Amino acid sequence: MSFSQEKYQIIKKAISPELAKFCFDYFMLKRDAVDYLYRNNIIDPNPMLGIRNDVMVPGVYSHYADMVMETLLLKMLPIMKDKTDLDLIPTYSYARAYERGSILHRHKDRPSCEISTTLNLGGDFWPIYLSPNENVGEPNGKDITFESKAKGIEVVLEPGDMLVYSGCELEHWRETFEGFICVQVFLHYNYRNGKYGESNLFDKRAMLGLPAGVNK
Repeated sequence: MSFSQEKYQIIKKAISPELAKFCFDYFMLKRDAVDYLYRNNIIDPNPMLGIRNDVMVPGVYSHYADMVMETLLLKMLPIMKDKTDLDLIPTYSYARAYERGSILHRHKDRPSCEISTTLNLGGDFWPIYLSPNENVGEPNGKDITFESKAKGIEVVLEPGDMLVYSGCELEHWRETFEGFICVQVFLHYNYRNGKYGESNLFDKRAMLGLPAGVNK
């Protein structure tokens, strides 16, 4: 199966189980420490430490541009290029610690996510679904949700496995999570010579690791 034909590809053991476990433990410790700081009014909520009011999956701990995840974004770039045969540039990372009852609604992604990945870092299994033959709407600068009923292709990832997909083209979603915890990181890339290309490097930020909107 080629990425150019199917618009998605599964990369088994994209990172080692040991590295996945390290990232999982790190993110869970960070979530708990940040929750403690916020709950006890030690610091005010700050996007640089993570949030629980993510509009896509409210109530769970999420972080745009966590330093470890941004490092993974760069680490995976040569693997992404090799496996997809595409010339890519990094845009941003986004990690979530999903909890029981979480739902990731059907959607397509904004332009910074032309080539997206979801990398399983650990926890309970939770399938992601793709509809490669769906073509509903176009990205308009925001994540878009849809109400189509296509059954889709189910993908189950082990810790360290990664699904690569055309985030702006393929509708993707997760059904209600029945496990306890599942940590995933999304790594996003653009085509170097595409519509957005170099002008959208690092999601328009001055460098990786910075919060959204901190531009040159």
